[in-house]
Amino acid sequence: QVQLVESGGGLVQAGDSLRLSCAASGRAFNTYLMAWFRQAPGKEREFVVSISWSGGDTYYADSVKGRFTISRDNAKNTVSLQMNSLKPEDTAVYYCAAVNTFRPVVTNIHEYQYWGQGTQVTVSS
Repeated sequence: QVQLVESGGGLVQAGDSLRLSCAASGRAFNTYLMAWFRQAPGKEREFVVSISWSGGDTYYADSVKGRFTISRDNAKNTVSLQMNSLKPEDTAVYYCAAVNTFRPVVTNIHEYQYWGQGTQVTVSS
């Protein structure tokens, strides 16, 4: 069992940066692939980025590639998302998610076992 708690959301202007954090509690954090998803109003939840159990593999959605950076600290049971050059279309509730696997990438939302409660990111133009 893993519990995930996100933090760091807020209201920023276009072009600004924001850093989200996800703290995980439970056993064997380093056996979980971690990811960030987001859900904008009226839209389905979508994959943003994932990071493998070791941190050695990352995979980004095209919409955030080059602007967002995911990282993890297995000693602290945390995963972070650095978001730069934010755009109004990045506005969404951002969710941290976990799946117990050693695969390098998982983009299918239905495979994720644990979810945080979400944190709101609003980017004004």
